[in-house]
Amino acid sequence: MTVPLWLFIACIGWVGIKLVRPPLWLVIVLLLGGYLLADSFLAPAIDTTTK
Repeated sequence: MTVPLWLFIACIGWVGIKLVRPPLWLVIVLLLGGYLLADSFLAPAIDTTTK
């Protein structure tokens, strides 16, 4: 059985939010910040450090 990556990440995120209970503003800032950084000029530098 293969599971799409987006579904796996969504499930892990949902479980993490349920277990850790971070504030909603923190979740929104992290999601928005990650989305904006992924499309910025810093993306190649982030990509090389995460590989």
